[in-house]
Amino acid sequence: MEQTEKIGGVAVVGAGPAGMLAAIRAAEAGADVTVFERNPKVGRKLAISGKGRCNVTNDCAPAEVLSHVLRGEKFLYSSVFRFPPSAVKEFFEDAGVPLKTERGNRVFPVSDRAYDVVDALLRRMRETGVTLRTSARVDSVSRRDDNTFAVAAGGEEKLFRAVIVATGGVSYPLTGSTGDGHRFARENGIGVTPLLPSLVPVETAEDFSPLAGLTLKNVRLDVTAPGGKTVFSQTGEMLFAHFGVTGPLVLSASANMRDHPAGEYKMAVDLKPAVRFEELDARLTKILRDGAAKDLLNAVRGILPAALLPYVIGIAGADGRAKAGNVSAAVRGALCRAIKEFPVTPVRFRPIDEAIVTAGGVSTKELDPKTLESRAVPGLYFAGEVIDADAYTGGFNLQIAFATGSAAGKAAGAALPTK
Repeated sequence: MEQTEKIGGVAVVGAGPAGMLAAIRAAEAGADVTVFERNPKVGRKLAISGKGRCNVTNDCAPAEVLSHVLRGEKFLYSSVFRFPPSAVKEFFEDAGVPLKTERGNRVFPVSDRAYDVVDALLRRMRETGVTLRTSARVDSVSRRDDNTFAVAAGGEEKLFRAVIVATGGVSYPLTGSTGDGHRFARENGIGVTPLLPSLVPVETAEDFSPLAGLTLKNVRLDVTAPGGKTVFSQTGEMLFAHFGVTGPLVLSASANMRDHPAGEYKMAVDLKPAVRFEELDARLTKILRDGAAKDLLNAVRGILPAALLPYVIGIAGADGRAKAGNVSAAVRGALCRAIKEFPVTPVRFRPIDEAIVTAGGVSTKELDPKTLESRAVPGLYFAGEVIDADAYTGGFNLQIAFATGSAAGKAAGAALPTK
């Protein structure tokens, strides 16, 4: 392996949202910066985020961001308050990406193109003089006795005074997130907490394949743990898939199902959360009376999506071919319960490589929350999803990536002689 003794400034491993912003901040601080990206292009996972639209951040106060953090809330306090959503918005709009705020305070590019966000970061890296090496997978990061770091990539080893690891988690491995950063941490004696899927679809015992693609809006999902404790209850959107259920509500719920195997939890969907049980019963009574001569299945059409009705009727133990006028009060009550407590039986989570983000990672106990620098290995920083910190959907995870990347880049750049 060839080695040159010229010592560079800051090496950034990974050109995702955290890595690119870290590189920009370090360069703005006057450091000589080199970014290593294993893929031919930067920002592959960022480019597919938000279904290709990129939910850049959430337009809220820093404290509200932290209230949506599942793990690492206290650790993230400093970085989020120093680079809050308002600053993220300002950064991208100054970089030529007009933004808009949609339902739930989610912030997207006006163009609805995630690639505009990627291009803005790439353009800003070029403007600040960052050296970018693509198709350059880093094999190792090791600290030498002279307090420099040897970064091995592409068959050669280069020396740097500081390294920022921003390699992401282990979800979506085809985008390059394969756990290299966690390996670098372990090899340098830094603890890594167990890696688990967070914000992940759920496989169910029920065969929902005939409903695949059906979206339910404005429904409430309740999840109870063994013993009956409710661990999640929110209203929003979910959808059926060939394997079970997914969508924003399910993804958020999965992040709260960590203490037991998925199959030990119970899930129930209130298909009409805005209607009380008694009101629903009265409405069904009228529908059945007015359509007394119709089959039950035809009489109740319109109250729910047509494809869902056979499931609800089956759960209630009713016969969809029976005349509506002959439906008993007991069966009507069972129909109401099936609508208000539509059962979903979780079996397992989908594989971690299908998760939106990774739970677990480089232990926050081992990092300085203000600088993201390792306490045990000075000059080695970590930012973004590689850290044990994650949040709900809605732009919060990208906010964490940008905030930690900004903090690490500023700290690393400021600690070195200017170029």
